[in-house]
Amino acid sequence: MRADDLDQAFVLSLNEGWNQTIKDWKLLFENPENVCIVAEKDNRIAGTATALNHENKIAWIGMVLVDKSVRGQGAGKLLLENIIDRLQHIESVKLDATPAGEPLYRKLGFIAEHKIFRITADCLNYSSEIVHSAEPVKTDRDNLTEVTELDRKIFGADRYNLLMKLLSGNPGRAFYLKKDNNTEGYAFGRAGSRFNYIGPVCALTHESAKKLIIKALESLNDQNIAIDILEDKVDLINWLESIGFVKQRHFVRMYLRSNPYPGIVNNQYLISGPEFG
Repeated sequence: MRADDLDQAFVLSLNEGWNQTIKDWKLLFENPENVCIVAEKDNRIAGTATALNHENKIAWIGMVLVDKSVRGQGAGKLLLENIIDRLQHIESVKLDATPAGEPLYRKLGFIAEHKIFRITADCLNYSSEIVHSAEPVKTDRDNLTEVTELDRKIFGADRYNLLMKLLSGNPGRAFYLKKDNNTEGYAFGRAGSRFNYIGPVCALTHESAKKLIIKALESLNDQNIAIDILEDKVDLINWLESIGFVKQRHFVRMYLRSNPYPGIVNNQYLISGPEFG
């Protein structure tokens, strides 16, 4: 992928109804440690695939897109085989598959780990009447290192570069929570082409995760919101549906051959997006 391919790549994702912005594409492209490739036909971008590099431990494949005009001609398989080959130096290769893409990923050797539900709310106006003893506060560059230390344990690899990009590109959308002088959890967010996105959200307890999500929701009143939540967070899903969220579809988290860095799944609530991990 070249810089002048980004506009066409963005149009591909927009045509699919995906939520990424040109800023998200640039985040993936501008880090030289990431892998971003395209398929071309008649001097036009016919397909894309990206892989976000987390510390050379985990590569997260995303943005696997094929233009509707060339589907069924093998472009998707070609892109995936090529990007997997470029990731031989990475210990773990993972992705979040759509139902449409899952059969191809399975043929290439990917194994299902768990489901993630995409849920959305239109023009949600939420305000909590509960007063908590500890409230989330805004994350800034001074405390990002502390947040990243907890994230490394929960996610399974260092993704400081991603969290820094999310923080710097979306000021005011990142929060963290402390208890007894220790970091209990954190939330990030960003604007999308269709929805405001909340994630990742990771926390040591269900209560802390809910506090962080409430804080994020209260900062997005009267706006469209999307989140991707792990299927085992049943109580949280039920609460979100009770305040207006609706399930739209699901992803399947998958890994290629082995999963040496699963992180702590119990403490993972909302992901950072299927393109980011």
